[in-house]
Amino acid sequence: MLRVDQVDVHYGAAQALRGVSLEAEIGKVTTVLGRNGVGKTTLLRAIVGRNPVSGGRIEWEGRDLARIRSDGRARGGIASVPQGREIFPLLTVRENLETGFAVLPRAQRSVPDEVFELFPVLRDMLGRRGGDLSGGQQQQLAIGRAMVMRPRLLVLDEPTEGIQPSIIQDIGRAITYLRDKGEMAIVLVEQYYDFARDLCDSFHVMDRGQIVKSGTRAEMVDDEVRGLLTV
Repeated sequence: MLRVDQVDVHYGAAQALRGVSLEAEIGKVTTVLGRNGVGKTTLLRAIVGRNPVSGGRIEWEGRDLARIRSDGRARGGIASVPQGREIFPLLTVRENLETGFAVLPRAQRSVPDEVFELFPVLRDMLGRRGGDLSGGQQQQLAIGRAMVMRPRLLVLDEPTEGIQPSIIQDIGRAITYLRDKGEMAIVLVEQYYDFARDLCDSFHVMDRGQIVKSGTRAEMVDDEVRGLLTV
């Protein structure tokens, strides 16, 4: 389980997160919703070790992550699909996928077949440079690269941003498949409410660096949550 407990994050004198708490369990999708600039990406960057926290505690599988760098967290089973994808444009699709090998023992350094089952286009483009792919194909590549790492916690930062509807459906099916395998916890940051609603087991709505509404999927009231996303 991932446990974020009363976490604060500062950028200099500016406070970006204020007492944020949430949990993410294996076999479930925990969704973080909110408008631009409310702290969603800051939260994910704190979880994966790319933003230091100034207060509170983040635990993964019972370990305090405070003194563990981002590479150590990756070796500990935490994988990230960042906003903007951050694929390597001059590397081929195959080479991009193989960058996930860095955190694996030698015996596990292979691309799982399920990557190509979920995203068949990647198999067809193994020799193409990452920068030659469309935005949607790059997003599939970024998710595939994270899957190569065999994570137990997968965090995705707005995977539908700027993506055509057909690929959004593919991404939704992939997230559902990974959740239903029951081998990882998934934290999904989204602005696209309908996509998040259909996938989530629990939700947290952020505003001005704080969580202002949370609950289970059954407790979501569409009009109420939509209102918080459009204020």
